[in-house]
Amino acid sequence: MSSRQKLLRLFSLCLLIICTGLFWFNSSPAMASIDDDRYEGNIYILYAGNGSLVPPRLNLKQSLKRETPAILVYYIDDSSDCKQYSFVVSRLQEFYGRAASIIPVSVDSLALNTQYTPQEEGYYYEGKVPQTVILDQQGKVVFNEQGQQNYEAMDDVLREVFDLFPRSESEQLKRRSFNEFNAEITD
Repeated sequence: MSSRQKLLRLFSLCLLIICTGLFWFNSSPAMASIDDDRYEGNIYILYAGNGSLVPPRLNLKQSLKRETPAILVYYIDDSSDCKQYSFVVSRLQEFYGRAASIIPVSVDSLALNTQYTPQEEGYYYEGKVPQTVILDQQGKVVFNEQGQQNYEAMDDVLREVFDLFPRSESEQLKRRSFNEFNAEITD
């Protein structure tokens, strides 16, 4: 290899290193913040770590047809209140997800109808987020609150819907560990 080729190769390598360094230092890291009203993606995936909530398994009409209690949660992805509340919704799914339909409803996706039927999600929306509506097996509203709600308040209502003992008279609900689940399958 001639000295000219070596010099050209060295120059190309230096140029590549400089370009890579400029790209590396000028790129900003992906930042998601739960304390602001910026859109960063779906809140249930980003903040609650629960992509199984969106899209919901059943819509409200299907849930009412099956006579399954429904938990409607109205939200928008660029609200810090909704981002923080996504943890509570994920916790509800953890304990009631198999027995009730948990239906997160992005208010941005609601049709701009002036009239909704009680079988449509838009019927219960009151204009503020987050809003949580719990319907029992017959479709009767048993809980309808705006703003962030604590898990215990909704748990009390759901215990009545499912005819469970009050929290003071029963064991605390707890998540099964992975090993317990495996042991039950093999027994």
